[in-house]
Amino acid sequence: MNTPAANNPVAIEQISYLATYQLRHEVLWPGQPIDFVKIESDSDGYHYGAFFNGRLASVISLFVNGHEARFRKFATQKDLQNKGIGTLLLRHTLAEAARIGASYIWCDARTDALTIYQRFGMKPNGEVFYKENVAYQKMKLNLR
Repeated sequence: MNTPAANNPVAIEQISYLATYQLRHEVLWPGQPIDFVKIESDSDGYHYGAFFNGRLASVISLFVNGHEARFRKFATQKDLQNKGIGTLLLRHTLAEAARIGASYIWCDARTDALTIYQRFGMKPNGEVFYKENVAYQKMKLNLR
């Protein structure tokens, strides 16, 4: 993995859910209308962006309900993948979920991206399922 150079730091900030839509669309579902990447409860979540050289490089949305947290729509610019930026953003999101009070966190992960979640200790939970012909696996991690 290529990590960002010290002179090109990654800044992680809380952002508006509206600021996530373009990157979600470009990376996750480019063949669908942009409304496809919107979540009805977006306004209830926490949304984080990782900025690399001032450019929005990665986004993730966190939803917390009591002791349960879920992150969704985790996307990193294609040309900036495998550089550690998404890893930093996910680490931040897990820490935020724990800080807010969640005891566990889960996501629906594309099966072709399971290794990033496994590196964080997340475990498969349930069977593989499909959305729009894309294979997914629910992944879960205890935070306490």
